[in-house]
Amino acid sequence: MRQILFFLLFISLTLSAFSQRITREEYIRQWQLVAIEEMNRSGIPASITIAQGCLESGNGNSELSRKSNNHFGIKCKRSWTGKKVYYDDDRRNECFRSYRSVKDSYIDHTNFLMENPRYASLFMLDHTDYKSWAKGLKKAGYATAHDYDKRLIRIIEENKLHRLDKKMTFSPMDGQTAHNALDTDNTGTLTISPYKSHQITKVNRIKAVVAQKGDTYEILAQELGLKDWELYKFNDQPAGYRPIPNEVVYIKPKKNKTRKDKLTHRVQAGETMHYISQLYGIKLNPLYRRNGMKRGQQPRPGQVIYLNKKHK
Repeated sequence: MRQILFFLLFISLTLSAFSQRITREEYIRQWQLVAIEEMNRSGIPASITIAQGCLESGNGNSELSRKSNNHFGIKCKRSWTGKKVYYDDDRRNECFRSYRSVKDSYIDHTNFLMENPRYASLFMLDHTDYKSWAKGLKKAGYATAHDYDKRLIRIIEENKLHRLDKKMTFSPMDGQTAHNALDTDNTGTLTISPYKSHQITKVNRIKAVVAQKGDTYEILAQELGLKDWELYKFNDQPAGYRPIPNEVVYIKPKKNKTRKDKLTHRVQAGETMHYISQLYGIKLNPLYRRNGMKRGQQPRPGQVIYLNKKHK
């Protein structure tokens, strides 16, 4: 009975995680540093980039953005040689660009504006003049909505995104904005140290943080100066997984085994190999091999799992 209840709870949590919509605040937190990076590279206001992302992707919730990581509604055009998806937009079955990651979409958005002659005049504007950029995008025909510039400006001003243009990030603590720690390296180049809100702890001598409500691996990666794929790898999770509040997230690779003072674990009802892997900070594949189990196979209640050495 306990196994059934645990399974039902697991299914409920899984469905809830997949059905959960990202709020605008979460979206801004998740992609603000990428927008600032792209502003440093190109001069496109970070506020404009984030506002367009919010508007074009429905804060990352639109079908196009979820299935193809296209957050800016950029269509294929003749020059596009990457993957494609087809959706009804101004006309039926139009071709849109598909990306491996959301960050690739942000990078391509920058390249798209920089390489297209119709947007050349925008790069004469100051990167803090978001109103002129918004009006310029509308005039150049980025979108067909007659009030496209007003929509962008409204998003920027309601969320104070213009502060991103001064390298100030949106704080997850109080819904306001907070200064980043701005440092200058030996070459005189300005670098950004992200605003940090997660206390680092250790499990099995491995650095980890505890997930908060609204966290994603992308948010944590940006905050901690990591790549999102590293967090997926460190935690043996598939792409797109979202941690739940109070879940331990390893920010360094897990160990191959535990210390000698903890050699075994007796399985309780509902526990999985991944759960045990995270509990002790052990990589999942070595844990399977040590116990003579195949990847995906789950232990039975009462089974002894060997954490340090293979059972003789």
